[in-house]
Amino acid sequence: MKQFVVKPEVWELFPEASFKVLVVNGMDNAVSADKTAEFQQLLAAAAQQARTFLTADVFSENEVVQEWRAAFTLFKTKKGARSSIEALLKRANQGREFMPINPLVDVYNSVSLSYAVPCGGEDLAMIDGDLVLGIAAGGEDFLPLGSEENAPALEGELIYYDDKGAVCRCFNWREAERTMLRESTTDAILIMEALNPHQAERVEAAMKELQRLVKEYLNVDGNVLHLDRQQTFVTIA
Repeated sequence: MKQFVVKPEVWELFPEASFKVLVVNGMDNAVSADKTAEFQQLLAAAAQQARTFLTADVFSENEVVQEWRAAFTLFKTKKGARSSIEALLKRANQGREFMPINPLVDVYNSVSLSYAVPCGGEDLAMIDGDLVLGIAAGGEDFLPLGSEENAPALEGELIYYDDKGAVCRCFNWREAERTMLRESTTDAILIMEALNPHQAERVEAAMKELQRLVKEYLNVDGNVLHLDRQQTFVTIA
């Protein structure tokens, strides 16, 4: 059995944090050309909804951005590292178009935008042993998505990792090539992060929407799991 485990040091840094997990099995994640326009429309609508969270004139002064930037000061980060939701919101704020990647990624990006919550996904078959969220010892192997050079985790960095190395660095900042969601992926884990109760309310609603869209677009029933300081691990495979 594989588990998703959140280590004690994470709860020490973020005692009110919680995580929603969606485990999806037996899906067909292939890209279909006749669905491209539909996914473009889904992402465009989500980008428009995302802009409702950007009420401040200065981008960095918006609540979602401020909360995640403050969180990133509590552990070691590579210069310029930002939460995945900040990156998505910045693109939405600039009016940039979101292009489809593959069905599962498109669906979770649309939900992440619509609810202003970080969401990441991994191919379960590529996870070696348990998936763990904790503080890096430093030097964990990490091949970033789209790169050909190893970029090891920093000592003190908060990372997702397995027995082979880092899976995602700085919460959901940077994704590994090894475990990325591909068209060939059949089994996946999707994780949403919340730092406090009001973020958790959005995550709760976002996960329900993600589960619905996964059923609609990929025709599979995802299994929702919850982690918090009282429930620090779940079985994912």
